[in-house]
Amino acid sequence: MKAVEETLERVLAELGSSKEGLSSNEADRRLRESGFNELAAAKRNTAIAEFIVASANPLIVILLVAAAASAFLGEVADAVIITAIVLMSSGLNFWQTYRSERAVRQLREQIAPTATVRRDGAWRELQRKLLVVGDVIRLSAGDLVPADARLLEAADLHVQQAALTGESLPAEKLATDGRLTSCGPDCQALVFLGTSIVSGTGTAVLYATGPNTAFGDIVERLAARPEETEFERGMRRFGMLILRTVVFLVFFILIVNISAGRDPLQSLLFSVALAVGLTPEFLPMIVTVTLAQGAVRMAREKVIVKHLSSIQNLGSIDVLCSDKTGTLTSGSMSLDASLDAFGNSSSRALWLAHLNSSFQTGIKSPLDVAILATAMEGTEGFEKTDELPFDFERRRVSVVIKKDGDLRFITKGAPEGIIDSCSTFEAGQGIHDFDDASRARCLETFCTLSERGFRVIAVASKKVSQPAGFTTADERDFTLAGFLTFADHAIEGVSESLEALRRDGVEVKILTGDNELVTRHICSQVGIDGGRIVLGSEIEHMDEPALARVAEHVNVFARVSPAQKHRIIHALRTSGHVVGCLGDGINDAPSLHAADVGISVAGAVDVAREASDIVLLERRLSVLHAGIVAGRKSFGNVLKYLLMGTSSNFGNMFSMAGAALLLPFLPMLPIQILLNNFLYDFAQITIPTDNIDPSYIRRPQRWNIGLIRNFMLVIGPVSSVYDFLTFFVLLHFFRFGETLFHTGWFVESLATQTLVLFVIRTVEKPWKNKPSVPLVITTLLVVMIGIILPYTTVADRLGLAPLSRSYFVFLVIVVVSYLMIVEAVKGKVMRRFLPA
Repeated sequence: MKAVEETLERVLAELGSSKEGLSSNEADRRLRESGFNELAAAKRNTAIAEFIVASANPLIVILLVAAAASAFLGEVADAVIITAIVLMSSGLNFWQTYRSERAVRQLREQIAPTATVRRDGAWRELQRKLLVVGDVIRLSAGDLVPADARLLEAADLHVQQAALTGESLPAEKLATDGRLTSCGPDCQALVFLGTSIVSGTGTAVLYATGPNTAFGDIVERLAARPEETEFERGMRRFGMLILRTVVFLVFFILIVNISAGRDPLQSLLFSVALAVGLTPEFLPMIVTVTLAQGAVRMAREKVIVKHLSSIQNLGSIDVLCSDKTGTLTSGSMSLDASLDAFGNSSSRALWLAHLNSSFQTGIKSPLDVAILATAMEGTEGFEKTDELPFDFERRRVSVVIKKDGDLRFITKGAPEGIIDSCSTFEAGQGIHDFDDASRARCLETFCTLSERGFRVIAVASKKVSQPAGFTTADERDFTLAGFLTFADHAIEGVSESLEALRRDGVEVKILTGDNELVTRHICSQVGIDGGRIVLGSEIEHMDEPALARVAEHVNVFARVSPAQKHRIIHALRTSGHVVGCLGDGINDAPSLHAADVGISVAGAVDVAREASDIVLLERRLSVLHAGIVAGRKSFGNVLKYLLMGTSSNFGNMFSMAGAALLLPFLPMLPIQILLNNFLYDFAQITIPTDNIDPSYIRRPQRWNIGLIRNFMLVIGPVSSVYDFLTFFVLLHFFRFGETLFHTGWFVESLATQTLVLFVIRTVEKPWKNKPSVPLVITTLLVVMIGIILPYTTVADRLGLAPLSRSYFVFLVIVVVSYLMIVEAVKGKVMRRFLPA
């Protein structure tokens, strides 16, 4: 690209920009021309296009073709009624799905990623999708690079670009003014979409956005084949179960009807209508509406869902992995003391740490905030000449500072590593050489402070002769100045939240980079079993099967690196657990991506939020617990619809198959089947509002195809037995002709399969867990419509006729006895297949 091969002035000129950025008007014009800064722009179809998509069910298409054939053969009334019912079903599906998806889009806008952009001469936070070529952006540690850009300024800028290069170590970036020999990731003057800032700061001008970026093609290919989630896998398996059964029986019924000499067109219409009636074609709508309402409900609990399928996954987790800081403790550190190497009070360590924290350009940790909040004299007049940023392997940050010609190399970080890199120490009024005794005494001081629950860092320094060019190999031969201790108290109410999660089947495992002494102290305060703590050094020597066994039984891991966290989560998933990971830092991103459900917080760094599926507006375990419960409620209501579809619907299928063999006429007209199906589905659109069994909420829930299959095989035949009983009574006691038979079975079928929802919706006795008011209203309304229809002016068109009073006495007996038998059978099936 020509723009990246010129000097900075030429780059800005050719991009039509300047170091002051673009004006809002110019940026809006460019946005209209180039489109949003998105790799795979979300395709927002028109309402008409979305309606067509909602109607693109193969069975719906066949029905419309059949309706056209009926009209061609002169059966205009039948064609109109069939078309009207199909359009009403598709319209209801479209409207509910459209509204739900719009609500979810609005929720996602609350956590849309942003970038710091210079517009109209001022820095502003804008959604990343609004960025255009020529925008000047500001970068700092924790940011995701929003598009491909050339650096205008850079200060100790280090970028993690493993997604592009596969190189695990951060790359240093510089703002060079001149021609570039490379336009790839190895170029120090360029930063790319898909990479993240590890440390330092910088400004840059965008030269490519969206699909034109270096990462665009890769991400588009990845986005085209997203990994199948557990929820999607379950939906696919359920769909195949339905499809195999429907195809077999419908073809069987079609062949039987044609063999019996019945009208081929009517037989085809009957079979296709039966397929529509027996296929849960409202399943996508019910799932979308249920999960979307769950997302809205979770948003009220301060939990934002980025992907709807994550709701079920969140309800399924039985292990939650999290860091200690910010989950068990507030993460708000307060400086407790500054000590020398042997634990005596000394301000020297604090003075050096203050200089280190002032000049480091990485993310300011809570420890840095606490250090800088303490006023120190004598820190003026220094300037930084070099920096070695913090990383999670070294667990330290080093700076080189200069004043009056003197250069000093200052490092602070994890005490064990700092002590090992020191050859001398400060104690009393002098500097002493380390020997085995003094080194052991220093380590004992550190251990004693940690056992008391303090977070401890060590500070060391040395004089150097050169201002820059240092590497990690130069972090040796320091003089230990001493230790700083910090207090980070347990969050109020965290013990109760942990107990609530444990009660509801979620085990919390702590994965922290902190030392085991502090970790054990905090865990004992909040009620986590820290009797055995596994260290990162132990994990290094474990193979995957051994780690899986350890991760199963140990709840606390200390001194672990990001790579080790990733291994632990993978081991838990391999063992069959559904794992959630809570994190908000750069080092948490791999673990968030590896978990079944990545959970971040609104204040997390960009790279962590991007890797997550769920975003908490408040980092409290009680908020997460509320989200898990909401997830289980949403999936519980999806399961109700699935059980309805595999019991009542399949009972009718068996009945149709038997009736096709035994009756001299079709048991129900195609129009009546479609109308019956429409009314039945309409009754269930309020399932998303229903109440859930308390026992269902108190355990992780996963797809259970065994339960669904056995419901079909047990409850379905019960429904068929009642249908055959109805056939017998209608023909031999009431002596109904074809029209009255159709009407009688239409009403009985609609009443039984609709009212049985009150029984199937709960594992408990129906009166112990009351249904929601909307569900009661729609269910009873549909039954009343079915009873009234034979007495209306459209009855003739629908092939219905008025029924006698004695029929309704029979109907009450059938409905009540059917619900009682289903209740008796249901309990045994559910208790066998639902976890205790």
